[in-house]
Amino acid sequence: MALRSIFTALLMVGLWLISGVGLTAQALTPIELTDLSYSPCPPEYAEGMVAAGSIQQANCFLITGKAINRSGKPVIDADIFGRIFDADDNPVMQNRSRLGGIKEVPPGESDFELRISVAASQPEPLKLKKFKASGFSSLVR
Repeated sequence: MALRSIFTALLMVGLWLISGVGLTAQALTPIELTDLSYSPCPPEYAEGMVAAGSIQQANCFLITGKAINRSGKPVIDADIFGRIFDADDNPVMQNRSRLGGIKEVPPGESDFELRISVAASQPEPLKLKKFKASGFSSLVR
């Protein structure tokens, strides 16, 4: 009889957890990135800049554009993904598609900027491809 009571209690707790009582579902919110461009960083951003993962000299660039959040809710800590190529079609960030993040993206259209370092040996113009972002409507823990 005691075993049956324990089983029933465990079953009830399991059903309560599955039902989502007290839990909130988190869905990834896509953010469209448009009007992309880049320019050299202001001097205060570029000081001491080296290429990612090395000690070779690098150039600092700011990528700017518009972030479009159609969800109607703010998105927190959106990750920016994309590919960047140099003038010779060589990847600027080898094997890396996550480029950075946006702290908060309000509903609608807003400006964003992203600082990147590019090895000084990689020629311009840079080509910005397949940029997008995504995040959650609240902090994910």
